[in-house]
Amino acid sequence: MVHAQFDNTARQQLATAAVEAKIRRDLSWQQIADAAGLSVAFVTAAVLGQHALPEESARAVAELLGLDDDAVMLLQTIPTRGSIPGGIPTDPTIYRFYEMLQVYGTTLKALVHEQFGDGIISAINFRLDVKKVADPEGGERAVITLDGKYLPTKPF
Repeated sequence: MVHAQFDNTARQQLATAAVEAKIRRDLSWQQIADAAGLSVAFVTAAVLGQHALPEESARAVAELLGLDDDAVMLLQTIPTRGSIPGGIPTDPTIYRFYEMLQVYGTTLKALVHEQFGDGIISAINFRLDVKKVADPEGGERAVITLDGKYLPTKPF
C-alpha cells in the first residue's frame, strides 16, 4: 500500500542518519544510486527526504547504509516535499541557486511562456543532471540540466 507523510520530522531524521552512514561507510551518492538502480539525482533527493523510493530500491539503499526495516518503510513513503525552510537560504551553495533565480527567474518565465504558452515546467515529471566540465579559461564549470515536462494551463 502507498502511504504519504504529513509531518516530515521522521524523514528529516532518516536523512540525517543516512548521510551519517554514507560518511561512515565512505560511500558516494553515485554508489548509493547504483545500488538503488536509479539516477543519482533521484536517489540523492530520495535519501534527503524529497522522493519515495520503490521497495526494491529502498531495501538496497537501506542495506548498503546499514539502516533498519523502519528506514526501508520510510524511504518508500511519499514525503512532504520542500527542503528549504522559509526565508532566504543561508547555505552559500543553495543561496547561489536562489540568486540565480532572482536574477534569471523572470527571464526563464518569459522565455518559457513565449516558446510554450501559459503553463509550468513540472518538477515531478523531471530529470536533473549535474556535470563537472573543464573551463577553457581555466578551472572547472558546473553544467546543470533541469529537464521538466511542460504542462499547459487548461481553462475550466
